[in-house]
Amino acid sequence: MSDGASDSVSPAGVLRAAYEAFAAVVDPLEDDESWLPTACTGWAVRDLIFHCLADAQRGLVALHTPAGGAADRDAVSYWADWQPGSVGAANGRRWARVSASMFLDFRQLRELYLETAAATVTAAATTSRSAFVSTQGHTLTADDLMTTLAVEATIHHLDLVSHLASAPGPSAAGLAAVRSTLDGLLGRPAPVDWSDEHYARVGTGRVRLTQTEQALLGAEAARFPLFG
Repeated sequence: MSDGASDSVSPAGVLRAAYEAFAAVVDPLEDDESWLPTACTGWAVRDLIFHCLADAQRGLVALHTPAGGAADRDAVSYWADWQPGSVGAANGRRWARVSASMFLDFRQLRELYLETAAATVTAAATTSRSAFVSTQGHTLTADDLMTTLAVEATIHHLDLVSHLASAPGPSAAGLAAVRSTLDGLLGRPAPVDWSDEHYARVGTGRVRLTQTEQALLGAEAARFPLFG
């Protein structure tokens, strides 16, 4: 018999918590709200939901794509390829906007996201944690893949609710995974007393460092954002 407490902090449990928290925001949204802005440059709510749909779909495919050989990325080093301001990031923003606009009825996009995210969570729960899987041209363990999916969903949850005043926030487990990832990229725990939410925003370039924060970080300030 599995231990419910240990299940909740396993990568599959963290992914479930992150996706269910995100889904709780998406589920009641109507068309008018889908046009509100988010904290992602150039994206409305519907654009961001489409991007997260694509990420959940990528996760679902990866969890069913066994890979041979050893992993070349883990839950931290996976993010080394993802930096803000790149050509790839700009192209991704355009692709999400154009693709999301093809849903003339927002409810279709909303329901597709909800069912795909639920399927990804189910797949995660039944995949061997040590299995090697492929995604984005890299090989990771299933555990590490699940963590990266939870981290992305949690960061985008903060983006999503920026203009949805009554919407619930991200899961505590997801925020803890984001903090652990950022600490891993930095090489040590953040030397600044940041909340999980602020660390997530600063660490991914959503918010710029203040002069006080730059002074506390010293030379490490130049490394921010750590990914985005």
